[in-house]
Amino acid sequence: MDFEFGCGDEEFRAEAREWLESHLVGAYAELVGRGGPGSEHEGADARRAWERELGAGGWIGLGWECAEGAYGNRSAGPTRQVVWAEEYARARAPGRVGHIGENLLAPTLIAYGDEAQRRRFLPAIARGEELWCQGYSEPDAGSDLAGLRTVAVRDGAGYRVSGQKIWTSLAGEADWCFVLARTDPAGRRHRGLSFLLVPMDQPGRVEVRPIRQMSGTAEFNEVFFDGAVAGHVVGGEGAGWRVSMGLLARERGVSTLVQQIGFATELDEVLGAAVRCGALRDPVLRDQLVRQWAELKVMRWNALRTLGAAGDAGAPSVAKLLWGGWHQRLGELAMRVRGAAAALGPADWTAQAPYELDALQRLFLFTRADTLYGGSDEIQRNIIAERVLGLPRVERT
Repeated sequence: MDFEFGCGDEEFRAEAREWLESHLVGAYAELVGRGGPGSEHEGADARRAWERELGAGGWIGLGWECAEGAYGNRSAGPTRQVVWAEEYARARAPGRVGHIGENLLAPTLIAYGDEAQRRRFLPAIARGEELWCQGYSEPDAGSDLAGLRTVAVRDGAGYRVSGQKIWTSLAGEADWCFVLARTDPAGRRHRGLSFLLVPMDQPGRVEVRPIRQMSGTAEFNEVFFDGAVAGHVVGGEGAGWRVSMGLLARERGVSTLVQQIGFATELDEVLGAAVRCGALRDPVLRDQLVRQWAELKVMRWNALRTLGAAGDAGAPSVAKLLWGGWHQRLGELAMRVRGAAAALGPADWTAQAPYELDALQRLFLFTRADTLYGGSDEIQRNIIAERVLGLPRVERT
């Protein structure tokens, strides 16, 4: 597509910048720069209030493809969505706790949900009042999503869901979870799956257990469902695979453009560390840093090139491969430029705080997962091989 910013886009940029400057004050000023990779747990309650502030300002749901104001959101095309994301990142506004509902579930409901579901859930997301998490991966079905074992059985007008999900971000804060479960026990693999909406506030039926990571924090969770009630199925019973694949295309594709703006900030921090440590005198490290900068530019141009494009089965997987590997290499560089000092924390060890890390150390540890979550690199290469290159499919039982 022809991607250029027009006069209207620049006016929108000025409006977004002014709004952020006037609202990231007071208690919200303390959130600036918080909630990034490895620190998503920071200021959770205040960031939830910030979601409601964004909703009141009309800044949630800019990319929803529905009539302006129909569900409480502004109308904004791709260029203005990029403008907002750029200004949000430049203001170092807090990491979003409502992004799963806004960027993943809402477009899925618009594409596959019925009108009653859209009217029930979209306004609450647009106001920043309801948070969502994603119930896909399982202990024995991570990247192989079709092998999941969570089941849902009919119970009157709804379903009873039983099973376990894992690596569920924001499960402890979420009000709802969209869950992929098997509703037809006779169906094999991707057949017989349904996309269900499950309220998280069901004591005794929904249990959340945080997973402590090597960064010392617990952004991911295990979620156990024991007969949890689900009153909504999106796209109809048995259509779960089609709906979930439509959602993953958004997760792995369009949203990477927003990620790259944050990546640029992190790269600047690594470059700053390299200058302070004198690492730029090392020609190998200097070459690696320049390569990292160049690859980020290429990723941005590729994302802009494919923004709004339809029918490219390999684009989401290519995007995931590019950013996952790039971000992991950045974390490694963050440690390499500091040499032996990278092994030291920012504060002395104490029994009360035995695991203090600085931002770059958290970046390194957290990015070890980038090539795994959201579909591992191996799965992305299989998708490209089968759906783009037309190579024989891998037989799975």
